[in-house]
Amino acid sequence: MFELVRAARERLRGYAHETPIIVSRTFNRLVGAEVYFKCENLQKAGAFKFRGAFNAISRLPEKQKARGVITYSSGNHAQAVALVGRLLNVRTVVVMPSNASAIKRAASEEYGATVVEHDPAAESREEVATTLQEKHGYTMIPPFDNLDVIAGQGTAAMEIFEELGHLDMLLVPCGGGGLLSGSAIAAKGMDSSCRVIGIEPEVADDATRSFHTKVLHCVKNPPTIADGTRTPSLGAITFPLVLRYVDDMVTVQEASIIEAVRFLFFRAKLVVEPSGALGPAALLGRFLIPKGRAGVILSGGNIDSATMKFVLDWCRPNQDAIR
Repeated sequence: MFELVRAARERLRGYAHETPIIVSRTFNRLVGAEVYFKCENLQKAGAFKFRGAFNAISRLPEKQKARGVITYSSGNHAQAVALVGRLLNVRTVVVMPSNASAIKRAASEEYGATVVEHDPAAESREEVATTLQEKHGYTMIPPFDNLDVIAGQGTAAMEIFEELGHLDMLLVPCGGGGLLSGSAIAAKGMDSSCRVIGIEPEVADDATRSFHTKVLHCVKNPPTIADGTRTPSLGAITFPLVLRYVDDMVTVQEASIIEAVRFLFFRAKLVVEPSGALGPAALLGRFLIPKGRAGVILSGGNIDSATMKFVLDWCRPNQDAIR
């Protein structure tokens, strides 16, 4: 598997941004460790998803590219597939729920995707996408449960180790497990002593329960502000990879996610969506005590104005001290 990530790293050169790694001395003082933020919020299309989408679509035979690709996504993966389609001149169709973020839908359409809306209460996005795929001959590019997508996502972690060398731990957000499994594969291939820890919202803890029980769990439509983690479960491919390569899973409370987004905005001057701030939330909220050098992937920055306003207006006693 590590060789797939290495090959994806070469395939993405010149296409994906090699996003910066930043350090906040205030954050380090608060958590008592050396923490390095990998800023995938500054990636093309605003999230790590560009990596997996490009790796998967660029590898398709020309006949499949000519027929177009389809995916299902509420946001970041949709934008990534749409942008890659524009770059590679491949038609893209995206199935999105009717309640998807307006800004993410608009961005997908601006990149050139045809958006097909569906009612999440009446039908699953996967079923809608599969029906269209069979009717039109599109190639499916899943959001996470695909080896090429997983390998592409793992290149973000590979870049961290290329720049920093050794890390004692790597914290990675977890939704469907594509970024987590790809990052864990990359980390173990680059620095086998590094502990890889997946982070989930407490109310969307399907992967955490799956990891600890070794039985796949599902949480449908969890009420979390971290919309990128609302995927109901790990996939058929990502679940065994998470069990094999990840060292632990930790959950965080909603208040801590909000506080992390606020800290990154006010102190680090970074716009990070709630799903992308799960690692900092785990450290600031003391759900995880870091040791030594810790890498943290800030997975995306696509946050709509209403959510950002809610986050910035939110206040809990004694929390403004971090501003």
